[in-house]
Amino acid sequence: MPVQVFAEHPDGELFRDETKRIAEYVLSKEERIADIRVVYVDDKAIHELNKKYLHHDYVTDVISFPLGEDDGVIEGEIYVCVDQAKRQAEEYTVTHRQELSRLVIHGVLHIIGYDDTAPDERSSMKEKEDTYLEMIEAS
Repeated sequence: MPVQVFAEHPDGELFRDETKRIAEYVLSKEERIADIRVVYVDDKAIHELNKKYLHHDYVTDVISFPLGEDDGVIEGEIYVCVDQAKRQAEEYTVTHRQELSRLVIHGVLHIIGYDDTAPDERSSMKEKEDTYLEMIEAS
């Protein structure tokens, strides 16, 4: 289950090894095999992606693109906005690292099929994020 990390934002490079560990941990716990690319970007890049592909004209924290499944291997891309994660970390009074971890977990869950459009799905997904974040921080 290869996880590749690309840092288009300089802070993303600092989080490369941890990103791989987090994504692989979630995939392992979910018993899923995936080929995932995680890309750390800035406000401008995530805004452009959000506008072009999701038709939302604003900056967001994470965008996941499930790209399909072949022979049981899920493929996808996750774009994490480092700038938005910094703002959210301050707002939620968590560390920048914790917020980036949460966004990686959230992105991986989307890639493997979780959804958060309905309130009950959102609640379930948030519980999984919290559980995985606690487990990762404890390890």
